[in-house]
Amino acid sequence: MKNLLNSGAALLARLPAETAHDLTLALVGRLGPLLRKALADPPSLRVRALGLDFPNPVGLAAGFDKNAAVPAAMARLGFGFVECGTVTPRPQTGNPKPRLFRLREDQAVINRMGFNNGGMEQAAANLARRGSLNGSGGITGINIGANKDSTDRIADYAKAFARLAPLADYVTINISSPNTPGLRGLQNKEELNRLIGTVLEARGGVTKPVLVKIAPDLDEAALDEIAAVALMRGVDGLIVSNTTIARPPLRSRHYRETGGLSGAPLAAPSTKILRGMRQRVGNKLVLVGVGGIASGADAYAKIRAGATLVQLYTALVYGGPGLVGRIKTELAECLTRDGYDTVIEAVGADA
Repeated sequence: MKNLLNSGAALLARLPAETAHDLTLALVGRLGPLLRKALADPPSLRVRALGLDFPNPVGLAAGFDKNAAVPAAMARLGFGFVECGTVTPRPQTGNPKPRLFRLREDQAVINRMGFNNGGMEQAAANLARRGSLNGSGGITGINIGANKDSTDRIADYAKAFARLAPLADYVTINISSPNTPGLRGLQNKEELNRLIGTVLEARGGVTKPVLVKIAPDLDEAALDEIAAVALMRGVDGLIVSNTTIARPPLRSRHYRETGGLSGAPLAAPSTKILRGMRQRVGNKLVLVGVGGIASGADAYAKIRAGATLVQLYTALVYGGPGLVGRIKTELAECLTRDGYDTVIEAVGADA
């Protein structure tokens, strides 16, 4: 079945990027229940974090499964956890098409999707159907955002959190997408403090872990402020990082498109931000490393920089579903080579 998915990925690569994505979701939704559960991971890859037991630290980043339609199927492909979203309180269509571009020569993607999703009620219905969160459904997080036309974005986060947190294993507050005008302003100290405070109040008796996803385009002062607020407010972790608006030298024909750049060009800058954040917060927060992961060595670099968990998405566009297993095998080999018995032992080794 996985071979069929890999073959399908090769055919989908010839289609326009967003069409291929939509068809991939449909294919996974149709074939997912037929997939065998992935083989057990090596004990060295098991991670205890956020009060959860992860079979491995390699997760699927938000953006692939915006409406929480196929998290269990993606877990069967071998991901240690799956993050769905970004979900907003009300449905929205997102930005005009075309808005998703492959940069094949750079192993990268540019997107300006704009939080297109079916809204929190659709996501809630899907999450409610997927069964046991920590059983057959795997560990599933939900990534929440604000509607583009919202008059009170902080209230949007509180609404989405209150509705979806009871149905997920953890919740990510996404304040770093470059494709919703003004959203990144919520990363400044005063707004972030108010936002986190409001969301944590909405948590009530639902004690699910809360993470904040930040941008890679932040200066040292901004990183200092985010670290201080996160520690003061008692969030559980930070996801480092979202896509970048920076444009390093690129070769692909779509390099001039506006939007967030992900994939290989993001690896070095996101790892630098991750290492800096580890130096600021130590082991007081769980850090999730994202950006440019396409191999076990890439994942290992994030872990040594301070990440307890890692996520990927763009590399799947080019590597297909078999990439997940290859990354885990290579990561286990990296740990063994350097004398580590577990992932946790390597976290922050280079920070």
